[in-house]
Amino acid sequence: MSAIIEVRGLSKLYPARDGSPAVHALENVDLVQTQGEFLCIMGPSGCGKTTLLNIVAGFEVADIGTCRVHGQPVTDTGPDRGVVFQEYALFPWMTVERNVVFAMKAAGKWSKDAAARVYDILDRMGLANFHAALPKNLSGGMRQRVAIARLLAIDSPVMLMDEPFGALDSLTRSVLQVDLMNVWRDTRKTILFVTHNVDEAVYLADRIILMTPRPGRIVREVRVDLPRPREVTEARFNDYKREILDVIHPAIAD
Repeated sequence: MSAIIEVRGLSKLYPARDGSPAVHALENVDLVQTQGEFLCIMGPSGCGKTTLLNIVAGFEVADIGTCRVHGQPVTDTGPDRGVVFQEYALFPWMTVERNVVFAMKAAGKWSKDAAARVYDILDRMGLANFHAALPKNLSGGMRQRVAIARLLAIDSPVMLMDEPFGALDSLTRSVLQVDLMNVWRDTRKTILFVTHNVDEAVYLADRIILMTPRPGRIVREVRVDLPRPREVTEARFNDYKREILDVIHPAIAD
């Protein structure tokens, strides 16, 4: 399959500033993600997971190496890459519907039939009855549903997700994982997903990339060969968890 995201020899150094030491975030990272692949990035805190995602998104620039999406060098953000953050990033003064509409207009995706598309997306994400609600009146899980709905509305072929369920309780997190799996199954978007949760990675990913502590390097690739939907109590599911933890725990200790 064709490469959608291609990272070669990527390194990133944050210079010393205001008395703080320099931070070597990434070193010589190579990564290829194919069309429709669900790829999770895992590693200890500070290993450069978010930095890598931000470079793919176009929020940051690498010091050394290249990053290409759809064969083109990444030099800025673009509507071909939608991003969901842990912090929701919704406009608090806009209703659920207006948040989605604004995203579509900003991405140049608004048309005469767009209103019907907005309703369909809100319904799909369980938000139809909350279209007029403000974000402050929604739970954390519902706010993340709105954030995902915005990505679906602008129809970005690449979805970049930075620990989007990290602030949610375990039950809400599990429900949204299932919802995201259903979205991926129906759309076959290319999803790059940063997480620190081993269960989440094994449940969601086709492939899991494990990174070392700073400076972040890729130390292991785990291909999850389990049918979907995945059962978290199944023996092979737990075998994958042990394999990942055997890599991550020594890296943290070092």
